[in-house]
Amino acid sequence: MPVFIDARNVTFRYGGGDSEDVLKDVSLTIDDGEFVAVLGHNGSGKSTLAKHFNAILLPSGGAVYVSGMDTRDESLLYEIRQTTGMVFQNPDNQIVSSVVEEDVAFAPENLGLPPGEIRRRVDFALKAVGMYEYRDHAPHLLSGGQKQRIAIAGIIAMRPRCVVLDEPTAMLDPVGRREVMRVIKDLNRSEGITTVLITHHMDEAAQADRVVVMNDGQILVDGTPHYVFQNAGLLKSVGLDVPQSTELMFLLRAQGLRMPLAVLTDEECVEVLTRLLSGEFLPEGETGVTPC
Repeated sequence: MPVFIDARNVTFRYGGGDSEDVLKDVSLTIDDGEFVAVLGHNGSGKSTLAKHFNAILLPSGGAVYVSGMDTRDESLLYEIRQTTGMVFQNPDNQIVSSVVEEDVAFAPENLGLPPGEIRRRVDFALKAVGMYEYRDHAPHLLSGGQKQRIAIAGIIAMRPRCVVLDEPTAMLDPVGRREVMRVIKDLNRSEGITTVLITHHMDEAAQADRVVVMNDGQILVDGTPHYVFQNAGLLKSVGLDVPQSTELMFLLRAQGLRMPLAVLTDEECVEVLTRLLSGEFLPEGETGVTPC
């Protein structure tokens, strides 16, 4: 896969001068079509890094390239922001119209597209996020999860090659979180949109192709979800957690059971617990428990 985002030795500080670096010599590449989750506690630099991917922020040192375009080149700013769309945690800050379809049409209209093309893009975007039947509704009457899906549709209507989502589920209840995560995964897998998800929810990060963990403005660990979450001790040392299924495996290991570490999802957890009840992971000399 060709590299889509290329951050090279990026440093960044707010306000310049003698202020402390928020990003410290960060280098990261994200391939075209990849789904990457970026984890980190508050102040780790994850959101600051995300804002470099569509030139909301520019590096104090180093460089960021988006599809080969240097974000420091002001003449490329318009193209960069068409190429990489940004979704923030509060959808109310991105919704600008009183009717859903008009809100989704806002960006294509500002691109100067003909009416027929705008209509096609709006319909496609609303169907992609499962909100087409709400096209005539007032956004302020929708649930939090529905509003966030409308905000995502507004970005999709611009036809970006990449979407960066900065904690898009932070203000949502569990139902809204599931709705938005379904949309994010579908867009990546069905449409091939490069996806960067900034999150502090471990179960969301576990659904990505790759997880990047940040701490104190630097990359702490980078790899597949199974690889990253096996490093539970390291993650906990910087104030992070692991998915609940992984946590259960560690608790069972602490009781002397020979449990695997690479367990992330509910389905994987059920499979392992079924095998545990058959005696597979019990210490030497102990017998299994017969399930009821």
